[in-house]
Amino acid sequence: MPQGLEISGLAHGFGATVAVDGLDLSVAAGEIVGLVGRNGAGKTTTLRAVMGILEPREGRIRWHDREVGASDRLRFGYMPEERGLYPQMGVLEQVTYFGRLHGMERRDAQRSARSVLERLELGPRAEDKLVALSHGNQQRAQLAVALVHRPELLVLDEAFAGLDPSAVMLLSDVLRDEAQRPAAILFSSHQLDIVERLCDRVAVMEAGRLLATGTLEELQRRVPSRLRVRVGGGAAWRPDVPGARLVEDDARGTLLALEPGADPQAVLRSAMATGPVEHFGFERGGLTDVYRELVAA
Repeated sequence: MPQGLEISGLAHGFGATVAVDGLDLSVAAGEIVGLVGRNGAGKTTTLRAVMGILEPREGRIRWHDREVGASDRLRFGYMPEERGLYPQMGVLEQVTYFGRLHGMERRDAQRSARSVLERLELGPRAEDKLVALSHGNQQRAQLAVALVHRPELLVLDEAFAGLDPSAVMLLSDVLRDEAQRPAAILFSSHQLDIVERLCDRVAVMEAGRLLATGTLEELQRRVPSRLRVRVGGGAAWRPDVPGARLVEDDARGTLLALEPGADPQAVLRSAMATGPVEHFGFERGGLTDVYRELVAA
């Protein structure tokens, strides 16, 4: 795996509250990793630790096989959940300013700022004050600040929150382009459909711990198989098979979760004893289904 970000044994708390508890996670150059979990799972604390905003109680954060320092973080791009731009400052001026903070020469920073604003379709608003922009365009300006210095690592906290579908597609395309550079990208999101489409790997957090990490296919193998059965003839059928759990029942049929060891043939025999079986097939749940199973386990 190409070198990148490595988090090992990360632990932090606030008073008696444990925010992150022994987290291990890596993000390679050219990889997009999505961090998902409910509010309070530890996502924001993890991202802030990576950026040096807080000092974790325990653990190591390494970049290219060495401890992360201030000079490394100058090459990181960060988009915080609480947006941190200046409302009365012009958009171009602001993005240029942040480029300068990351060590760019003024001319290079301004050139890069104009380029990234064009990529994010903010070119026509470059001279406007931030306060004059819509919420979605302010989000784009915040991302421009994270991108202006061509970061090696992008750390984004709820970057897609409150965006309309066109903005989601634009930001997704930009992040894919950044990964091709190749930048390493770690972002948190509650929007599991976006994470599913965009990410190479997903890390699922719950109560400060990492429940699972892997590709969607790898995560799907960690949860019960899903079997959909539709019995015709208006017959009311409920499976009475050990290890077969009802998930939902609608016009498409009865969806079951099969625990390890459950016998699909026993399910089929049960259905056939009730009426004609019109459909019998396994389905792969999306990330939302996988997440639900993982946190309920």
